Amino acid sequence: MKTKTFLTLAASALLFYAAQASATVRITEWMYSGGGGEFIEFTNLGSTAVDFTGWSYDDDSRTPGIFSLSGFGMVAAGESVVITEDNAATLRPHCSLAARLNMLGSYSNNIGRADEINLFDGSGALVDRLAYGDNAFPGTIRTQNASGRPGSAAALGANNV
Repeated sequence: MKTKTFLTLAASALLFYAAQASATVRITEWMYSGGGGEFIEFTNLGSTAVDFTGWSYDDDSRTPGIFSLSGFGMVAAGESVVITEDNAATLRPHCSLAARLNMLGSYSNNIGRADEINLFDGSGALVDRLAYGDNAFPGTIRTQNASGRPGSAAALGANNV
């Protein structure tokens, strides 16, 4: 009985720490149109690795499970990962990206000029959202042929371009 109680407590602690880890992944860069295609970068800002199994991305329909991020596997603390509408072979040289950067390509759930980026964890919970525009829209930023990045560390995770 003590073993069962210990395993239950251990499993609860693991789920707690996994939930804490998911809260540290943020949208850190994006571009909706450019020579190498569009891309979105997610970064694990936490101090522990995060398992992306079951994680997903969607744009403004806000629906978990649309584009799977499971292919990233374990994302180390401080590591960034990128999804692109193109493929890694096209985007890497255009953006001078290191060969070791983990990328998933050929997604067709494209972002546009006034859109959202939604990141969901393995349970379908929203981890980060970034709504933006490039005209007369709160959070205006033009990311055509130039990437966008939140302007400060405080803007990360705050839906603030």
